[in-house]
Amino acid sequence: MVSWLLLLLVGVAAEARTPTASAPRLLDDFESAAPWTALSSNQVSASLRETEGVAGRALCLDYDFNGVSGHAAMRRTLPLDFPANYAFDFKLRGSGPANQFEFKLIDASGDNVWWVNTPKMVFPSDWSDVRYKARHIRPAWGPLLDKTLRRTQSIEFTVYANEGGRGSLCVDSLRFGERPLPPDTWPTPRVTATSGEMPGRVLAPDAVAPWRSAAGGEQALTLDFGLQREFGGIVLDWAPGAHATRYAIALSDDARTWREVRSVVAANGGRDFVQLAESEARYLRLTLHEGVDSHYALRRLDIRDLAFGATANSFFEAVAASEGKALFPRAFGGEQTYWTVVGIDGGADSGLLSEDGTLEVARGGFSVMPFVLDAAGCNAGDARVSSWANVAIRQSLPDGYLPMPRVHWTSTGAVSPAACGSTRVAARSDAPPPWSLDIETFAQGSRDTSRLAARYTVRNDSDSPRTLTLALAVQPFQVNPPVQFLTTPGGVSPIHALAWSGAALSVDGRERVRPLDAPTQAFVTAFDAGMAAQRLRDPPTTTAVEDATGFASGALLYRIDLPPHGERSITLDIPLSGEPPRVSRDADWFETQRRAVADGWRNELDRVRLTVPPHAQALADTVRTSLAYILVNRDGDAIRPGTRSYARSWIRDGAMTSEALLRLGRDDAARDFLDWYAPYQFDDGKVPCCVDARGSDPVAENDSHGELVFLATEVARYTGDTALAQRMWPPVDAATRYMDRLRASERTDANRGTERFGLLPPSISHEGYSAKPAYSHWDNFWGLIGYKNAVLLAQMLERDDDAARLSREVAAFRADILASLAASAKKHDIDFIPGAADLGDFDATSTTIALSPGGEIEHLPPQLLRNTFERYWREFVARRDGTRAWKDYTPYEWRNVSAFVRLGWRERAHEAIAFFFDDRRPAAWNHWAEVVGRLPRESRFIGDMPHGWVASDFIRAALDLFAFERDSDRSLVLAAGIPADWLGGDGIGIDGLRTPYGTLSYTLRRDADSVTLRIGDGLTLPPGGVVIAWPLAHPPRIPTALADKATWADGELRIGSVPVELTLTLER
Repeated sequence: MVSWLLLLLVGVAAEARTPTASAPRLLDDFESAAPWTALSSNQVSASLRETEGVAGRALCLDYDFNGVSGHAAMRRTLPLDFPANYAFDFKLRGSGPANQFEFKLIDASGDNVWWVNTPKMVFPSDWSDVRYKARHIRPAWGPLLDKTLRRTQSIEFTVYANEGGRGSLCVDSLRFGERPLPPDTWPTPRVTATSGEMPGRVLAPDAVAPWRSAAGGEQALTLDFGLQREFGGIVLDWAPGAHATRYAIALSDDARTWREVRSVVAANGGRDFVQLAESEARYLRLTLHEGVDSHYALRRLDIRDLAFGATANSFFEAVAASEGKALFPRAFGGEQTYWTVVGIDGGADSGLLSEDGTLEVARGGFSVMPFVLDAAGCNAGDARVSSWANVAIRQSLPDGYLPMPRVHWTSTGAVSPAACGSTRVAARSDAPPPWSLDIETFAQGSRDTSRLAARYTVRNDSDSPRTLTLALAVQPFQVNPPVQFLTTPGGVSPIHALAWSGAALSVDGRERVRPLDAPTQAFVTAFDAGMAAQRLRDPPTTTAVEDATGFASGALLYRIDLPPHGERSITLDIPLSGEPPRVSRDADWFETQRRAVADGWRNELDRVRLTVPPHAQALADTVRTSLAYILVNRDGDAIRPGTRSYARSWIRDGAMTSEALLRLGRDDAARDFLDWYAPYQFDDGKVPCCVDARGSDPVAENDSHGELVFLATEVARYTGDTALAQRMWPPVDAATRYMDRLRASERTDANRGTERFGLLPPSISHEGYSAKPAYSHWDNFWGLIGYKNAVLLAQMLERDDDAARLSREVAAFRADILASLAASAKKHDIDFIPGAADLGDFDATSTTIALSPGGEIEHLPPQLLRNTFERYWREFVARRDGTRAWKDYTPYEWRNVSAFVRLGWRERAHEAIAFFFDDRRPAAWNHWAEVVGRLPRESRFIGDMPHGWVASDFIRAALDLFAFERDSDRSLVLAAGIPADWLGGDGIGIDGLRTPYGTLSYTLRRDADSVTLRIGDGLTLPPGGVVIAWPLAHPPRIPTALADKATWADGELRIGSVPVELTLTLER
């Protein structure tokens, strides 16, 4: 679709200008292509072409994405100084699929960029006028702390792949001019009317009486602002019984030529909110066509600022602030909301269930929001409408871990007059009888054809019969909240057409909600006639509506008579992907399918079982749920961190997540991801950081090459699949040779003796360096991991020459990294391992990668290593104990638990576990978002929830408590993270853990004076053996008869053969 900016800025040449505005100057008439240069990313084609312009010549950028992601651009040097307020004007046309259009301004360093970024833009086929005002141009990236735009050196027009394909972008007549600043206070508009007295009183915030027209029919109010004014909408407050049902709003710059910008039909009075995004005019006219009385009476006409109508989300935030947050999702009231995913393994789409019980039906889709109407305690004809805002809420999962989320409401409190819908007389003061509502959800089907199922069970928790009404409102809102801006922007999800057929609700022409239980009543409504949630007490009879605003809504109403402690369930069948067949109205359908889905998930999630003390059961359950979320977040074979903000596949996330999958017995998922991702490697051996429907992303993130090698080698080692190893050798070899060239580019005489020598070049793989690429040791450690794993793969394939060559690269790269660490410590006067060589910054969570999966603990400078994690620990404790101010953190910090286990810091590992577990939100759903805030209800971007990469970090940390592979001696280390008090009672155990040496099952249990260890069948003894990192203060006594089975040294019990069962007495 054409961007809203383009639509609203067409025709700006007619805008009236005040005398203080300078005439725009022509920056480029595009009569020549000479000043411009075509730019493109890996494997994207871009060229410039002169063409016929509006008057004279114009310039086109022709592009072809050639099946990959990336960008094509045209840039020229054009120094500009910026006044306080300004605008760019240009002519635009083009062709091709919907892609992201970027207008960029770049400073002399090339590091700092400002832009207007318009996703999914379809270029107009005819020349169109575009205006970008100062407020439209935002900082994009760059290290400057002061983002004020003062001077730039270059200008760029860019097409970035959304749908990709090929096309053209043509530009003509680029102009730039200063605009007057808006006044500190806008003058009071002059108001005139076609009839009635004192129309200006509609502007008075405390007017005693409304403006009344002398008659009905066609009437008009006109506002003269006195000068051009920008605004975002208006709010109309009508006197009771005298509102207009049909009216229009028009704007003018000269009071002669008018343009209608909004037509309202079927308005229902009260307060009308009218969004007029990006409006600018001197005059506004409200033309009233029809009303409910013989005259109109308007109490107030409020002109709202640009922010009011800037987006649909900002508009509804204003509506919710006025009308009451209870009728809207929690997020529109400014509170942080939490949610979880509802889907199948690898499904094409998924739903979301909010902590409050609202169900989003698909990515970016509308939602079903429950309400309960209760007349108990209210005056006759009234009813209390309960929503998330006035009930007690808790969440759960079946069996404590199955990904079939549930929400539970319990009624609370006495009824106020407003809650009952009446302010005429006081409501009864006694509390109404209690009731509850259970909301259960799951998804079923295949990738191509799936559905959501939701069951709403209303329960009478009192000793008396009662009648309740369950309302299931279809609303134009996602569960994904407005603060979520990446990939799938959250908030409003437009509904332009809504219809009830008697059997299903159709949204925008497609059946989307199929109740298995016939409602007592169903209705739909346009926004102008009031939203469904506002009309539940007195619902209309409308069953089909079209709404140009995109804010249509509707509801299914179920009047339910319940005996004491009785209940009734209502089931919805919601098509998710494809067109699943209709479900028969079978009362047992939901329960039958629920059991089948639960059994299926148990089979998937119980392949590895943890035995832990009762107080630690949440850890074991969260391992299984985290695995489920990783599988649900997949899109077919593509592993993704999430289904909304991060609905793409990164190799870093996928490689580390695949390690978790391999350990939990899902080698099929890891193998499928590898086979899917590897072919996206660029022709020169570069591994894309990310892949999605657009293809390979060319952004330079230099961790990616080592991660692909690691992934290929891990899958081969865990599966023993030499055919796969052989198939993956060419991409592995190409990736390592690409790293050779990257490292060589930094092994220059100019870099010799510096902290940069021999490292991988700067990149933005680490999010902390997105403003400016850095010499990230995250990249370097991943590169080293890649080389080391390439050696293992070459050895597996008996490629001795390659193994020898790569071993030399391992040694050389390790030496350069260690030299860099020493140089950075000296240059920046630091005593820890820096996150980036050139910055000397502290980032222990990034450094963890050197320990796991890097295995470099034996090679890193011991004091720098220890200081790094000692400092992390001090800062962690200060944050936990409230002695250090903090705002938020990312649960990628789970990696520090793995580091602590390898450092021998058991107690610290479990203190960190306890802290992180407190930040599951909600706790019963066993997951974390990408960002955790200190204040749970402070609204912020939190990435996806559940976040699959965080889930994999947690899984690997939790499994490391029980077992991990130690690189230095190729041993399996057991129980390094198990506290001594876990060994009492039934002890601890893990059953079915996959390793490169087979399947590990073991138990460890303490009696009064002895410890019993049992290691089961399925494991081949690793080269370094099996080592028990002894959890107890007292060492075991090794009888001579067992000397061939176990030895004790340096606090470790080394096992010489498997399977084995030993009972060892403790030394005293």
